[in-house]
Amino acid sequence: MTIGPVTNGSGVPGSSAGTGGADIPLRIVVVSGGLSQPSSTRLLADRLAHAVGRELGLQGISAEFRSVDLRDIAQDITNHLLTGFPSPPLAQTLTAVREADAVIAVSPVFSASYSGLFKSFFDILDTDALDGTPVIVGATGGSARHSLALEYALRPLMAYLRARMMPTAVFAATADFGNDDSAATLADRIDRAAGELALTLTGTAPGTQNRRRAEGTDPFAAPMSFEQLLAAHTGDDLSG
Repeated sequence: MTIGPVTNGSGVPGSSAGTGGADIPLRIVVVSGGLSQPSSTRLLADRLAHAVGRELGLQGISAEFRSVDLRDIAQDITNHLLTGFPSPPLAQTLTAVREADAVIAVSPVFSASYSGLFKSFFDILDTDALDGTPVIVGATGGSARHSLALEYALRPLMAYLRARMMPTAVFAATADFGNDDSAATLADRIDRAAGELALTLTGTAPGTQNRRRAEGTDPFAAPMSFEQLLAAHTGDDLSG
């Protein structure tokens, strides 16, 4: 299993993105479903993480990035599916995802959808583990014709888990890592998605706030009574 070292936007081990402007560093988990070594899926995940770290650093926000390579815990995932009990390394990974302020999730595209390993990992997450969590989704494939998997496979999966998906999803074909023009287009998509996540995490995007920093607040803690709701509707004063 790999839960990588804390890195900043440049991938420097043992440090954090930004200048420490936040009291508590944001916790961002980067999930890669790549099966090979080296992996284009892991490469895309790392580039997204670096871009997010850079965007947050420009705003003086610190962040801790943890990388999860699913290939390293594939056996643990299978055992959990069969037994219902996670191994200690897998339990640590599930906790990291559940407690993350944001998640970057990238899968290779196999047979027109995400990989079985990628899906199995999200199958064993608690159904509310990503509730309200900002997520960037990405995918890799041999050609651009696989890019629609982002829209008809990964987005519905994250919607089911009630994650807060960024508007920009990032697909990288093999050519995007070599051809100069394609590489520039990929870099633009990565930067756009990273900027959207950074805006969401800093609360500067309309209607957004950091989930972890809002923990402890219950919108139903002090509900209005029916009489108060009726008075607010009719304009009557029922306080006397």
